Amino acid sequence: MDAGTTLATFDPSADSKSFRGALGSFVTGVTVVTTDSPAGPVAIVANSFASVSLDPPLVLWSPAKSSKRFEYFAGSRRFAIHVLGADQRDICAEIIRSKTAINDVPTHLSHCGMPIIEGALATFECNLEATHDAGDHVIIVGRVTKAHHRGGAPLVFHGGKYGEFSTI
Repeated sequence: MDAGTTLATFDPSADSKSFRGALGSFVTGVTVVTTDSPAGPVAIVANSFASVSLDPPLVLWSPAKSSKRFEYFAGSRRFAIHVLGADQRDICAEIIRSKTAINDVPTHLSHCGMPIIEGALATFECNLEATHDAGDHVIIVGRVTKAHHRGGAPLVFHGGKYGEFSTI
């Protein structure tokens, strides 16, 4: 650690702002999760995505219970997770703007009717495997039934800002 750097120690239960800032130190990719619903296709931006298992093929993501879109995903039996490329920042902005913005994003329907974002770096079509209560979030585990991927630079998120990955 640099001599001029001060390490802040805090109780995360008492200081949620500092806890959120510490979590923001971790660079994540940016995903958009889509599902079909009685109201039509719905999408949400999530950076809480992780691989779980290769055999069986499982992934997870964690929506906030306070999200206005939570109800669409908490009850969904299937969904698709899209890893966005650095060139897809505008898609991310559209999805954040409105739950129905997926209608304004280039998509096609999967073999089972799920909205699939065109040009994503990777897409994982999933059936719900399990859900786990996790405080103010729910952990949703999906069994991947179909996946797609292409090369390219990912869109990343760090310290509350979007950016691009570069190698050193």
